[in-house]
This record gives sequence, structure tokens and C-alpha cells, in this order.
Amino acid sequence: MAQKECSTNCIGIVGLGLIGGSLGLDLQDLGFQVHGLVHRSTTAQKARDRGLSQVISTDPQILSDCDLIILALPLDQLLEPSEALIDALPRNAVITDVGSVKAPVLNVWRELHQNFIGSHPMAGNANAGVEAGQKELFKQRPWVSTPESGTDPEALEKVHQLALTLGSKWITTDAEMHDQAVALISHLPVLISAALLKTLGNERNPSLLSLAKTLASSGFADTTRIGGGNPILGKSMMSNNSAAILRALTSYRWSLEQFEEAILAQHWAQIEAELEQTHKLRPEFLKESDS
Repeated sequence: MAQKECSTNCIGIVGLGLIGGSLGLDLQDLGFQVHGLVHRSTTAQKARDRGLSQVISTDPQILSDCDLIILALPLDQLLEPSEALIDALPRNAVITDVGSVKAPVLNVWRELHQNFIGSHPMAGNANAGVEAGQKELFKQRPWVSTPESGTDPEALEKVHQLALTLGSKWITTDAEMHDQAVALISHLPVLISAALLKTLGNERNPSLLSLAKTLASSGFADTTRIGGGNPILGKSMMSNNSAAILRALTSYRWSLEQFEEAILAQHWAQIEAELEQTHKLRPEFLKESDS
């Protein structure tokens, strides 16, 4: 990986799960001094064993020398941060987050710190916890920032340079638009995937269920991966982006009903035409992530 370009001396990471741990690994490779804050002493030892940052502690005061701090916390902890964390954040440091919902986070943090920048690296997998961090997780992935009219441009630029240094693709938008977009491409698919798994779980014919389990292959695995993910994370996404998700669900339900009506009416040509349209549509949403 390239040498560091982001103009910062010490980067703090609060939370060393999948996102925070992956940041720690990459930033150290890039030559940064990284301080990792975790909640439990057992987690701290595991993080040290994995080398997720040079300095790891449960004491928020390890952030005192950091001029850029990344809050890699679950949404509920971002929305209700501890007083100890807030008090430990240096006033002149730039603070950013990695939360998948932006409007509620900004509503809280714009009042807590003068240099807060809302951001969301669009990267991840099915793993979680201190063992999940991996190198180059953010390479060629979108890193979305949601600046406001009062956002300090120098603070924003520091987060921008961080994202570029990690190899991410920088995108700026407003928080509401971000939340509606992730409802469509991230949060809604979790519910769709979970609903499919629930449908199978509700099957009462044991022979049919056994056969389905035997036949399930890569297509089923791809479709259900996110529905079988972290329940706490899923609940947090739904509860903090409910309006946008309900809007997306309404549109999805209408599309599903169109297929149901076509099947009932035996309009096979209509179904073929719809599938032809979706066949052409899918690459438009994947060309950036596959590049």
C-alpha cells in the first residue's frame, strides 16, 4: 500500500470490530500511529494479539494525542455515546464515524463536537467482532460523507484525504438522501433476505424442508447471506432508518404484487419481459463495485 498522505499524526479508532479493526490494520501499514479504544479488557487483549493498533486500551484518555478520531461504534452507541468518551475527545481533533445511517447521527453529534464529519464507508462482510478485521477492506469501495452548511471545510478535507489514502471512492451527499439510498440497496435487502429465510423456517412439511436444505446451493447462499447476519445490527438499522425503509418496502411490495398478478393470470410473456428488464438493470448497480 502507498505511504500515508493524510495530514495527521495520530489516528484514534473507537471500536475494533470489523470496520474499526480493518481500519487499524490498513492505517498501520500506511505508516500512521493508531490508538484503539475498546470497551472490555478481554477485547483489548484479543486486539493486541491481532495487532489491530499500536496502542490499545479501555481508557478513553488514549485519544488525547489524536488529531483524527474514527467512531467505529454500533449505531446505538453512536446515538447515546458515553460521557467518558465525549469528555475525552480533544476539542481540536476531527471526529468522524462509520455509521450506516447518517441523519440521526448528525442530529446527535453536531451538538457534541465542533469538528464532527458524518461519514459511511460502504464496506463489510458477514463477520463481526475483534476477530473480523481484515486488510484492504475499503479499497475501491465508496466512502460517503454527508457535510452540512456549517461543516468546517478543513475538517471535511481531512476525512476526504483519509478515505483516498485507504483507496476508497469519495462521495458527498446530504444525510437524508444517503439514508434513503442505503434503505434501498442495503437495509431493504436485509429484510428481503430475512423474509426468505423465515419462509423456509415456517415450512411444516419435514420432507420438503429436508429436501430444500439438501438442494440449497450458491444462489441461495448469496440471496440469504445478509438476512442471516448480525441481528443486533439489523435491528439498529431498521429502528434508526424506519421512514426510508418503509418507503422502500412499499415500492418492493408493489413490484412483488405485479409478479404475483402475472402468475395468477398466466401472463408468461409479461414475466419474461420483466425479467429481461431486471437482467439489463442489475449491471448498472454492480459495475462500480466490480471495477
